[in-house]
Amino acid sequence: SMSRKGNCLDNAVVECFFGTLKSECFYLDEFSNISELKDAVTEYIEYYNSRRISLKLKGLTPIEYRNQTYMPRV
Repeated sequence: SMSRKGNCLDNAVVECFFGTLKSECFYLDEFSNISELKDAVTEYIEYYNSRRISLKLKGLTPIEYRNQTYMPRV
């Protein structure tokens, strides 16, 4: 952890993501080698960012939500 001393909230977002990654990807499969694990993590990150809908983001994927922020309003 790279948190500042006495500030446990610095890594809260990353810790939440890793918890989700482990529960939705890692614990559901058995991997016979490190290459399979790397491929599964890469695929999960792609899924998480571009296809996984989040209620906290108003029903959008993270990429859709981010793009909406950067689009100029007319």
